[in-house]
Amino acid sequence: MTDLSAIIKAYDVRGVVPDQWDEDVARRIGAAFAELVATESGATAVVTAHDMRPSSVPLSRAFAEGVLSRGVDVVEAGLGSTDLLYFAAGSLDVPGAMFTASHNPAQYNGIKLCRAGAAPVGQESGLATVREWAERDSYDREPARTAEVAQRDLLPDYAEHLRRLVDLSGIRPLRVVVDAGNGMGGHTVPVVLAGLPLDVVPLYFELDGTFPNHEANPLDPANLVDLQEAVRREGADIGLAFDGDADRVFVVDERGEPVSPSAITALVAVRELAKGRGTTVIHNLITSRAVPEIVREHGGDPVRTRVGHSFIKAEMARTDAVFGGEHSAHYYFRDFWRADTGMLAAMHVLAALGEQSRTLSELTAAYSRYAASGEVNSTVADAAGRTAAVREAFEAEGATFDELDGLTVDLPDGSWFNLRASNTEPLLRLNVEAPDEARMVQLRDRVLGMVRA
Repeated sequence: MTDLSAIIKAYDVRGVVPDQWDEDVARRIGAAFAELVATESGATAVVTAHDMRPSSVPLSRAFAEGVLSRGVDVVEAGLGSTDLLYFAAGSLDVPGAMFTASHNPAQYNGIKLCRAGAAPVGQESGLATVREWAERDSYDREPARTAEVAQRDLLPDYAEHLRRLVDLSGIRPLRVVVDAGNGMGGHTVPVVLAGLPLDVVPLYFELDGTFPNHEANPLDPANLVDLQEAVRREGADIGLAFDGDADRVFVVDERGEPVSPSAITALVAVRELAKGRGTTVIHNLITSRAVPEIVREHGGDPVRTRVGHSFIKAEMARTDAVFGGEHSAHYYFRDFWRADTGMLAAMHVLAALGEQSRTLSELTAAYSRYAASGEVNSTVADAAGRTAAVREAFEAEGATFDELDGLTVDLPDGSWFNLRASNTEPLLRLNVEAPDEARMVQLRDRVLGMVRA
């Protein structure tokens, strides 16, 4: 048996190619996934898509061989963003597999799996079974049918669906710099935004899985520098940065300043609530406290969840939420099969900006109420011990605690912080928010001092 525990993570498959996985492993995973969806729901087809990494085509084709071996058809959508794959799984009502390592460096690749309707597959919802069966790589059941492969270009349908959800045709003209980071945004943005009152200034639209300009990870401020400079140089109204598989989007205002994903979550939530088709909005526990405040002010019902797409999607299904947002810039829409899509979030921001006359910084000021640290990582040998020491230090100060995901500490002055251990690395992740910058810095540095002692 092959041990796949190093690459089959909590939410997806991810590892270095070919050191940790290769085409043989992809074939095994394809067979296991096909067997899972065929036996649990009678699925007869799986749709695949892939990003621009050099290893993505051979891995996706090997995966398809595995799927076919279990008597399940394959619909190959070809090049696409992760949210295009979710569109395919939703609109075709079939399970899907996206080949990407998102924002990871070039030597990595991975698979994001979903059920029909873009429903998530995680460790507790089928991924553990896929791993077990792929490791064993033998099946008692004989396939009941001979499977076939078909190719289908879904990019035009994907673009049309998004443009129906957010109509940008009547907004004022906007100058928009888009940094695709040599990732899949360079493939989807030109089609989705074509013919609209948008003057798009492209940065790094050439598809190149070696990422020659910068990593396709806008969560790292270093990877926003080129976009910020271009926005100021071009006199643009807004800047957009997509990650490698374009399921996340980061926003920069007309001054070149980043807009917090929490502010974007609140802005889009208000727009979704205004449709009058639901009141529940999901937010994870490290988004700004401004998010639930603003949701309530607009007649909504905020629901707080753990960090991670499988938790967000499960809670959206349970509550029939209209929208969900994470501080990592993942945005989830009921109108998009509860899946995350950076493109649709970007279109909402463009619509909000273009439907009125203020600048983006003026528009988003109302959604940015507190000072936040962003996520600060610390390498520690004993995450549980460090977390316990932090809790003990704050117990005497009137703090309240919860452990929904890591340790969240609420302080009497309105400040709070969350300390979470990484699932895959020896890291503690700290997020701090406070009424003002000075208090945030003071609290952040105090907690970091304890964590890194």
